[in-house]
Amino acid sequence: MAKANGGEVAAALILSCLLILPSASAFYLPGVAPRDFQKGDELQVKVNKLSSTKTQLPYDYYFLDYCKPSNIMNSAENLGEVLRGDRIENSVYSFKMRRDESCKVVCRTKLTSEAAKNFKEKIDDEYRVNMILDNLPVAVPRQRRGGSQAPSYEHGFRVGYKSKDDKYYISNHLSFKVMYHKDPESEDARIVGFEVIPSSVKHEYSNWDDKNPKVTTCSADIKIAPGSTTPQEVVADTYVVFSYDVTFQPSEIKWASRWDTYLLMNDDQIHWFSIINSLMIVLFLSGMVAMIMLRTLYRDIANYNQLETQEEAQEETGWKLVHGDAFRPPVNSGLLCVYVGTGVQFFGMILVTMIFALLGFLSPSNRGGLMTAMVLLWVFMGLFAGYSSARLYKMFKGSEWKRITLKTAFMFPGIVFAIFFVLNALIWGEKSSGAVPFGTMFALVLLWFGISVPLVFVGSYIGYKRPALEDPVKTNKIPRQIPEQAWYMQPAFSILIGGILPFGAVFIELFFILTSIWLNQFYYIFGFLFIVFIILIITCAEITIVLCYFQLCSEDYHWWWRAYLTAGSSALYLFAYSAFYFFTKLEITKVISGILYFGYMLIVSYAFFVLTGTIGFYACFWFVHKIYSSVKID
Repeated sequence: MAKANGGEVAAALILSCLLILPSASAFYLPGVAPRDFQKGDELQVKVNKLSSTKTQLPYDYYFLDYCKPSNIMNSAENLGEVLRGDRIENSVYSFKMRRDESCKVVCRTKLTSEAAKNFKEKIDDEYRVNMILDNLPVAVPRQRRGGSQAPSYEHGFRVGYKSKDDKYYISNHLSFKVMYHKDPESEDARIVGFEVIPSSVKHEYSNWDDKNPKVTTCSADIKIAPGSTTPQEVVADTYVVFSYDVTFQPSEIKWASRWDTYLLMNDDQIHWFSIINSLMIVLFLSGMVAMIMLRTLYRDIANYNQLETQEEAQEETGWKLVHGDAFRPPVNSGLLCVYVGTGVQFFGMILVTMIFALLGFLSPSNRGGLMTAMVLLWVFMGLFAGYSSARLYKMFKGSEWKRITLKTAFMFPGIVFAIFFVLNALIWGEKSSGAVPFGTMFALVLLWFGISVPLVFVGSYIGYKRPALEDPVKTNKIPRQIPEQAWYMQPAFSILIGGILPFGAVFIELFFILTSIWLNQFYYIFGFLFIVFIILIITCAEITIVLCYFQLCSEDYHWWWRAYLTAGSSALYLFAYSAFYFFTKLEITKVISGILYFGYMLIVSYAFFVLTGTIGFYACFWFVHKIYSSVKID
């Protein structure tokens, strides 16, 4: 996921982009409300999923034999969290606010052969443990490449590591650091940072007491330095002792800015100049296309009208020659109505979602908010889908509006749901927490059938009752024969060429979006995303209008479907780019994970096809209406 001089337009857009894009901290004001803690208050660490960029299959934290509390409780989850595979639960890690602790032993567990096997598999697949304290994900400090002193962090800590001699070691000792910002006028403080350094420690002890566990490896006065002790190997039928340290550190970071650390985790920083430069190139190309288009078209209209007034007996040529066929309903007009209505629904969902994101309501601190908003907005935008498809269908003089309404309500969601269901079955087969539970699946179907479908019918009823759109010219009873077209005006070639410019408008931003989705990074630059969305709308509209004009000048009046497919073909380039990204940026090795990646990217590409195709169609529809109502035709 829409609108002089080229330099002024570019400058205005850049300025508006900078105004829309405030500091990262501004995105978190509407999120979770700040909590004030006093010294000695209990802090409960929560555990989230185990995640891996190699498999893309999340697992529940307690899938591995970690220390369990006496009663495992799930935190309240929204729809988006469930769809993302987040499972937030309580843990055995508990702190006292602003009270440091060393060598705190939480439990001892005996690794069965099955548990040891699970640990080894997760270490091989580079799984990371995600924890949360006061809604802050845990961050792991790391050394930047090139020896840079700037702080750099990773999301979550590794389950363990594998040595060169093929031995597996578990991260069983965690050194936590909690940063807090103290109120200068009271004893209250707010948590503004949560870091951890994992270590593998083979703890030693003499007599184990479950009620008062103690080890000789460390004590309340002696902290474990990373790498100073023998690591704990993952071997079946051995005991593993889990322990932690916690240090509280005052910080100047304010609560509103505490998420900045997580948003800068990616080592490959956003190249702002690169993005702005690319957007200016697209704007320049669009401006050139628009100028050429307007000058040529105005000259044509002026010439045609002048010939009419002078009553010169000159044969009509070009686009005016096909005026009697330009508004002839296309083949499969009903299907076109369905796709246009679906595109309007998708456009409305994307637009409103971006507005919410710009206002900060869908920031990463509001976990699952983005996914929840998109699902709910899609459901409620069914009203506009039904209205748009019915209006177009009535213009085509169709009579079976209920059948078109049913197709609008079921075709796109049905195809997407079928693909999603198959992918979910594969995830469920892998026993991953990413599998959507039956209850949630039922809720999605209920939203679809209980809200979306009725709203599509309501919109369709309203749209079909309105007067039909009037064509600016009359349609001949007998279709005109289309002359043989030049090779570059053949449908396949012109459609594929038309998708290049819209894809060029988004492909730089697409890289960062794919990175945030598949490499476990946070995406937050909604200001630039909105600008890219505007550029996408402009380029889809202009390239479709230009190619439609050339098509009509070649006396080919089959522009309805061609307009939709011209802009929609950018989805082919998006899917091809996703394949390129898969082979160059990801390290996915499992077949199931590859199927999941291409399955989800197929859904994304299909949605992009519907969105861009609809934008191109409406732009071309407006253009054709405009030119044929601007000339005098007997």
